[in-house]
Amino acid sequence: MMAIIGPERMMVDMTQFIREDFLRWESYQKSPRTANHSSDGVIELMPVSDAALFAFKYVNGHRKNPLRQLSTVMAFGVLAEVSTGYPVLLSELTIATALRTAATSALAASVLARPGSRSMAVIGNGAQSEFQILAFMSQLGIDEIRAYDVDGSASAKMVANLQPYIDCGRLRIQVAASAQQAADGADIITTITADKTNATILHGEMVEPGMHLNAVGGDCPGKTELAASILDKSMVVVEYEPQTRIEGELQQMAPDFAVKALWKILAGAEQGRTNAHQITLFDSVGFALEDLSALRYLYQIATQKSIGRKIEIVPSMRDPKDLWGCAMDTSAELLLAA
Repeated sequence: MMAIIGPERMMVDMTQFIREDFLRWESYQKSPRTANHSSDGVIELMPVSDAALFAFKYVNGHRKNPLRQLSTVMAFGVLAEVSTGYPVLLSELTIATALRTAATSALAASVLARPGSRSMAVIGNGAQSEFQILAFMSQLGIDEIRAYDVDGSASAKMVANLQPYIDCGRLRIQVAASAQQAADGADIITTITADKTNATILHGEMVEPGMHLNAVGGDCPGKTELAASILDKSMVVVEYEPQTRIEGELQQMAPDFAVKALWKILAGAEQGRTNAHQITLFDSVGFALEDLSALRYLYQIATQKSIGRKIEIVPSMRDPKDLWGCAMDTSAELLLAA
């Protein structure tokens, strides 16, 4: 679908769907994601619903998967009608999650970053980096990227993938020798590293007045990227506070550390950035409502453009009260996952 519509258009559209759903925040039933951890990684379920739609995402995180030629993270999701409980869409969400994560980052930055921001440091140049860069380029006008990764091949991959945007003059990318060099003088800093440990990717002295920090990589218990001193001097904005306190940069802070909710800023109930010197921080962990927004969008596009196919994952029953008869009906078509 991304090849048909284009990544920029999809992220712009998803941003609008996410904004619409965040403005209806109080109409949704919400909970932190359910996570099952093992020595190999984590498998999570992320549900959310309102009176009309229910959605969930199944997502994993297995750091050693690339050694098996498997993705570190993969996901799929379901969108269902609340009135019947029946699913209307089963979709991949590996690529769609990258799109919606970048769209949410750009949405938050639109109310938190300084107007006129043009340069962004991207620390961590792995799977999410291109999506983040294109979202900020197309929606905030970012045209200068300072990139850094401990793995030089990740930066080379990112530059190669974005070469068409460099060639046409929409982006300038400088590969930095350190996180400090990347961050120096940037309007926005995006941290999006993959190591599942508490680490200090960004130190307090690297953050200058007026910067907006887009902290994306800290997304599970025991994983952070920013020094706690940075949160102390920032206005911290979160998606869903109960989840962020478990998984985000916020897990480093005391339970009474004050934060603001993104949905309230979008709705005008709370103020975002107040001056050009303020440091703002979006502590992004990814929330199920963003997946519902993405699934709503994908369902609309699939319906309009006749993309996808119908599959029978619920048996068709001649008599909805006779499950045994359906099970014994040799003509019934059941989909068995391989």
